[in-house]
Amino acid sequence: MHISFGAQHIVRGVSLMLEQGEIGCLLGPSGCGKTTLLRAIAGFQNLQSGSIQIDSNEVSNNNYTLPAEKRGVGMVFQDFALFPHLNVADNISFGMRKASSQERRQRVDELLDRVGLPGYHKRFPHELSGGQQQRIALARALAPKPGLLLLDEPFSSLDAELRERLAVEVRELLKKEGITALLVTHDQQEAFAMADKAGVMYQGELLQWDTPYQLYHQPRHQLVADFIGHGVLLQGTVNTEGSLASPLGMLEHPSLQQVAAGTPVSFLVRPDDVVPDDNSRLRGTIKARGFRGAHNLYTVELPSGIEILTLSPSHEGFSVGSDIGLRPEFDHLVVFAADHCELPGFHDQAPTVQPLPSVLPKAKSA
Repeated sequence: MHISFGAQHIVRGVSLMLEQGEIGCLLGPSGCGKTTLLRAIAGFQNLQSGSIQIDSNEVSNNNYTLPAEKRGVGMVFQDFALFPHLNVADNISFGMRKASSQERRQRVDELLDRVGLPGYHKRFPHELSGGQQQRIALARALAPKPGLLLLDEPFSSLDAELRERLAVEVRELLKKEGITALLVTHDQQEAFAMADKAGVMYQGELLQWDTPYQLYHQPRHQLVADFIGHGVLLQGTVNTEGSLASPLGMLEHPSLQQVAAGTPVSFLVRPDDVVPDDNSRLRGTIKARGFRGAHNLYTVELPSGIEILTLSPSHEGFSVGSDIGLRPEFDHLVVFAADHCELPGFHDQAPTVQPLPSVLPKAKSA
């Protein structure tokens, strides 16, 4: 599909699909077009080309837009959008006008039990915490049993711990209800906790639509690799022996044999791809340390001036400014050509790492 505002292209050539009961997530930086795409699916935004189908029914194309209220789509907004003058029960049942009074009461009771707030019928939004308000907003969206639920940054106003807990709870609730859902967020942990399928958008384009596991471990574009996780892209060159000459040493992988000698490439290094090792000839200087609970995340500067990230158990603390040995330990190698796309065949088996030449002097300890 394609969406423009005047001469500005907001969404370009996006195509994705969710099966019944799947939960999808759109990730990307602010302004990438993910919320505009969500609004188009909801029926609030026209298309310039392409189409949108819900349950095999076309609801939008470049000549027609089915009104939002006729799409059977529920929506949860980041500001909750609860009616302040209505109590919890009336908020939840608001979209069930065609149901009988008994059906509305039964559905409200059922949903309050499912969101963990039984007995909250008579409370008003201002009497609820942020997390409770979000649960009620979700219950209201689920009350009419929509064919599709859209969630626009639903946890952005909540603290990090509550966001993570609610993401897991909401996924369980959606699975119990059998609801197909599409979430928009910039929070990767939120996406990983909720989604069966996820995609990264950049400047209106969907760079990759895949499982969260594939997005993290097998990114198909440099921008996906850069956005997902704490990765660093380093430069290297394939030599005549089919090895990758890199700042971490000579990396070998069978698929490198397919790449012409002298080809410059980028490869992805995540914190768990490089481990501290005092016996390694590869040395670096710790420039920063971030506490992550069980682990510390270190920013390490190599002699070349390149910075990479590594993890170490937090009880084995290294001080900022100290010398550290590093050993590459890749499970798989993600290599990109000059056009930013992943080179084929790099996930069949783990690469091997040759140590740096013995002529490299070992740095003195700080």
